[in-house]
Amino acid sequence: MFTVTQRVHNATGQSVALYPYYRVNRGYTPEETGGMLVHEGPIAVIDDRLNEGSYKSVRNDGVPPENVAWSHQGTGGWAGITDKYWLMAIVPDQTASVVGTYAWQAAQGQYQVGFTATAPVQVGVGQSASTQAHVFAGAKEVRLLEQYEHDLHIPMFWKAVDFGWLSFLTRPVFFVLDWLNSHLGSFGMALLTFTVIVKVAFLPLTIKQMRMTWKTSRLKPQVDLIRARHKDDPVAMQQQIMMLYRKEKVSLFGGFLPLFIQAPVFWCLYKDLYVTIEMRHAPFVGWVKDLSAQDPTNIFNLFGLIPFEPTHILPVLTLGAWPILYGASMFIMQKISASSTSIDPAQQKVMMFIPLLFTFFMAHQPVGLVIYYCWSNVLTAIQQIIIMGRLKAADAKPQLVAKK
Repeated sequence: MFTVTQRVHNATGQSVALYPYYRVNRGYTPEETGGMLVHEGPIAVIDDRLNEGSYKSVRNDGVPPENVAWSHQGTGGWAGITDKYWLMAIVPDQTASVVGTYAWQAAQGQYQVGFTATAPVQVGVGQSASTQAHVFAGAKEVRLLEQYEHDLHIPMFWKAVDFGWLSFLTRPVFFVLDWLNSHLGSFGMALLTFTVIVKVAFLPLTIKQMRMTWKTSRLKPQVDLIRARHKDDPVAMQQQIMMLYRKEKVSLFGGFLPLFIQAPVFWCLYKDLYVTIEMRHAPFVGWVKDLSAQDPTNIFNLFGLIPFEPTHILPVLTLGAWPILYGASMFIMQKISASSTSIDPAQQKVMMFIPLLFTFFMAHQPVGLVIYYCWSNVLTAIQQIIIMGRLKAADAKPQLVAKK
């Protein structure tokens, strides 16, 4: 963060009115690496309102003669041009009334983001005047941005890091991981520890889910009987099945509730791995040198034993060691679930393909996320074996019936 002071001395022999302004220019259109996951381009916060512009909209929406594509008047704030990990931003006097703009200078091929004061500075004959602003240029380190936000009273400066619509979740998850990293010395170990914390936090819901799964499997013979009895009357069939579930206090939605609740946690990890520079180039054990990148190994060249790069032939020919371990853990999870519940054999055959599909999908995701899912599957399998074992043992105990 730089402090910039502009000074003017009036030696013209007459009073002048000057409008201070500040600009950030980019003389080319960069390759946007973030896609839909992270904003790259013009960004501004004025009057506590965030605005994110695109390079395309700035080029196409510019209104002559200044070719301004967006403008907003307010007090203070900040504006600049952001990349996935880097930011160049201007922070004007936070008490000054300014107009923030995005513009496209076609002749120079430049994008322009900046501020202009709405009120002139009057400089009398022989007098001097000065204005002060700040310019940030560098990496978007979360705690550093928050420190500047606090020290210089910059509104929502942390939003330069695109935590997304779920920032009320993604941001706290990042701080937990960052805190764990500071104590464990590794973001990889922080991910593993965070997984254990999540599993412990959701343990009551997991137990409830498995109880519902166990109850549903026990009711399958009765459900099959109802379906055979009412095969020509679907409405009556559904009514009888729902009555059975209500009688046995089985909630179908309750079995899926833990999955719905945990889904935002998975998204937060994915977002944090993708947008925060703290996790960029963060190493883990073995061949993992960057948790934010995909697994660098590839089974199609025997993990480097054959000296060629398969992705040069076909980009989809990438399948690293960690995605394979993830697929194996998912397959084992399915086997454990199938042994604990009554699943139709035809459904089991279809479900056999799911681990394979997810293995190839996860091969293109950050390896840190793959490690998280793999470790999560292992913990879930252990939980399932223990909980289902206790449920079976409790069900096998003889029930004492009191008779009058």
